[in-house]
Amino acid sequence: MLPTADDAAAPGAPRTVMSEPDVARALRRIAHEIVERNKGADDLVLLGIPTRGVELSRRLADLLQEVEGVEVPVGALDITMFRDDLRHQPTRAPMPTRIPPGGVDDRVVVLVDDVLYSGRTIRAALDALADLGRPRAVRLAVLVDRGHRELPIRADHVGKNLPTAHSERVMVRLTGVDDAGDSVTIASGETRAGRPSTPGGAR
Repeated sequence: MLPTADDAAAPGAPRTVMSEPDVARALRRIAHEIVERNKGADDLVLLGIPTRGVELSRRLADLLQEVEGVEVPVGALDITMFRDDLRHQPTRAPMPTRIPPGGVDDRVVVLVDDVLYSGRTIRAALDALADLGRPRAVRLAVLVDRGHRELPIRADHVGKNLPTAHSERVMVRLTGVDDAGDSVTIASGETRAGRPSTPGGAR
């Protein structure tokens, strides 16, 4: 039997809130904002938070080089062992932390992640970064800010502000990481102890 319009709108069905062109436009805007805020690309270091933050940081570095003609160092900052919810979340094997040559001391570090939610991932990233050096400044760029902060953390650069309910899942898919093109979708999900279910790629 063919699906009906009611089936397509069934509760829980994912709906797309950012398409591939939307993601590209958001990243280009973030790159320009970073340049404007930093008054250029000098002394910048981009550190992506695995998994999708690493891919986003690479794309931002390409855009910054296109805009400023400067190659911005890119690295990865794993925060697995710095999380405060290890007892409540499935254990994930730590991923490599890669700091570009020259380190982070006295540099402007831009942390890059796909979704900003409670703020606990970023708190863990700040703790991990503190073990690596002393940046001159730390800023945050995210593709999606879905709200519901539990800590006093905000992003400096946001691709899209997306009001959500706690019970909804925001799923980011990126070419080069996932078996799909770039997209951001939102769907309802089961909750446990007031927190949404978070399968791979969902926040």
